[in-house]
Amino acid sequence: MKAHVLSGIDRIDTVAHLLEGKRVGLMTNPTGIDHDFNSSIDVIAGRFQLTALYAVEHGIRGDIQAGDHVENCVDEATGVMVYSAYGKNCHFTEEMLDAFDVLVFDIQDVGARFYTYMYSMAYALEACNRAGKAMIVLDRVNPLGGVKTCGTIHDRRFASFVGDYEIPTQHGLTIGEMALYVKDFLKLDRVELTVVPLAGWKRSMRLDETDLPWVAPSPNCATLDAATAYIGTCVFEGTNISEGRGTTQPFQVIGAPFLDGPKLAQSANAHQLPGVHFRPTAFCPTFSKHKGELCHGVQVHVTDADAVNMFEAGLVLLDEIRAQAGEKFEFLYYGIEVEGQQVNSYFLDKLLGTDDYRLGKKTTAQLIEAHKPGVEAFTKASKKYHLYDS
Repeated sequence: MKAHVLSGIDRIDTVAHLLEGKRVGLMTNPTGIDHDFNSSIDVIAGRFQLTALYAVEHGIRGDIQAGDHVENCVDEATGVMVYSAYGKNCHFTEEMLDAFDVLVFDIQDVGARFYTYMYSMAYALEACNRAGKAMIVLDRVNPLGGVKTCGTIHDRRFASFVGDYEIPTQHGLTIGEMALYVKDFLKLDRVELTVVPLAGWKRSMRLDETDLPWVAPSPNCATLDAATAYIGTCVFEGTNISEGRGTTQPFQVIGAPFLDGPKLAQSANAHQLPGVHFRPTAFCPTFSKHKGELCHGVQVHVTDADAVNMFEAGLVLLDEIRAQAGEKFEFLYYGIEVEGQQVNSYFLDKLLGTDDYRLGKKTTAQLIEAHKPGVEAFTKASKKYHLYDS
């Protein structure tokens, strides 16, 4: 039987005294629902004075593709102003700050360092600290569970909206626990942070071991399987290899027109990595990389979520693709706009939090081994912020 778990929004009564009589701002998206599938927007607007909504990547209603601009607008359902907290206004402007007395955050994270919702939360926390305002984080489960950590420790020289705060690729914290960690890491002493904890959740539980509904946190993370694979296959965003965007299985199918799927599957499976199998496949993306072209590659099947180190599996697959593709393989180098400034960089470095892999300074095995002490140190130190038992 699945565990009965209540999210922070289901326990909003515990902080009602902090919201009553206040102008309430809410940063959320379609994942912000209670156990009865009611939108957090409706729950809060029905009980308190909701004066502003804040949209992260993909928009307040989740109808915007990855990387596309999110614009200010008025929410048709509530008539409340929606401010974009993604793109040029990742950090709150004074107008955005002036619209509330207390800010509530309620968004499902996926447990991966490169997922932007965590940084939207962190930037909002910085803004509230700057203004001396209160912030409430309604906690949600880490869908991958709260036990496993792996990957690299992010070097702040490569800090961006897809990586920061010296945390591992798979960090094992809930979004509420991460808020507590970031508050300490950035020494945010002026913000009054309250985390409304879950009820009924243990760290060992993945989301599918609970009775909580899965709402796709973004258009390209439609399933828990995709979120699991994402820990390792997100690195392909930094290459000219399709990570499956434009298919029904993003981050689970990986390939390109110039690859040999059966040969790739054979070489990747030869590593005998625990908990994962690479099956040859073909797909034709309807958008993004190699749009309209037949791609050959593999589908990543996680056969044992407890045993797999998906970060290692992703880099091993990348190694095999580079060996097979030769000169046809490319790391993507392009300019991105960060708060009005054009920044040119290799995207893979930002995802990995280091340039050691791209520059060939370390092999996959050496990279993992070099970061193992840092991951273990984070795992130990982060227990200070744990709100739940294993």
